[in-house]
Amino acid sequence: MKILSLCPSNTELVEYLGFTDMLAGVDDYSDWPEQISNLPRLGPDLSINMDKVEELQPDLVLASLSVPGMEKNVAELEKRQIPHIVLNPQSLADIANDLVFTAEKIGMPERGILAAKQFTEKIEELKHISSRIEKKPSLYWEWWPKPVFTPGKVNWLTEISEIAGGRNLFADVELASVQTDWEDVLNRQPDYICLAWVGVRREKVNPEIVLNRPGWSEMGAVKQERILVLEEELYCRPSPRLIEGAIKLAEKIHPQAFSV
Repeated sequence: MKILSLCPSNTELVEYLGFTDMLAGVDDYSDWPEQISNLPRLGPDLSINMDKVEELQPDLVLASLSVPGMEKNVAELEKRQIPHIVLNPQSLADIANDLVFTAEKIGMPERGILAAKQFTEKIEELKHISSRIEKKPSLYWEWWPKPVFTPGKVNWLTEISEIAGGRNLFADVELASVQTDWEDVLNRQPDYICLAWVGVRREKVNPEIVLNRPGWSEMGAVKQERILVLEEELYCRPSPRLIEGAIKLAEKIHPQAFSV
């Protein structure tokens, strides 16, 4: 079967299922696993070259609505009658369900059932450890610095925070993504600042940037040097790799409980 992926989270889902050898093309931002490095590129996830998609004559295209603006990809696939499925995971349970659903559509349902089972078991293992932690620090997740965007309650990072033994600072806001400002974050006084800017590699993020924000140099998290510059690819994409991110985060904020 010839499969095309239109966004990084879908590409990573395919790898988790063990179907990467079926991939015949991916979007420009897909960067994992290394095996995809020489595959044809289909353009940025919000500007997919549908002519190229059609030329490759795929048996199945994995589309997504995980990023606002991807609706036009789906509309064009439908218009051209290109076989596809649309994923839109917002939670860890959604990701597990997508593993099962995608494997069914590829014709190997047993792979999806196994992958979802392994994924869920790892989550439960982390939950078991975090349930024994009494003090769970608040985590301010920064997806973008100006204007400030941070995940709200209806987002996988609220779950990742919890299974890593913390809590999302903005879990009280019933949204997937919250636009706020530096003053609001300062008033909430997070225990940790987690910088994971969408589309920006970790090495390009300077943690000292927060010192220039009004009042932030007096914030407890800044004074105690609790600023974490994290890999955006492990936290900003709704794929099974979020578990890898959760483990890394847990080892940083609770090294004794989660040390391996």
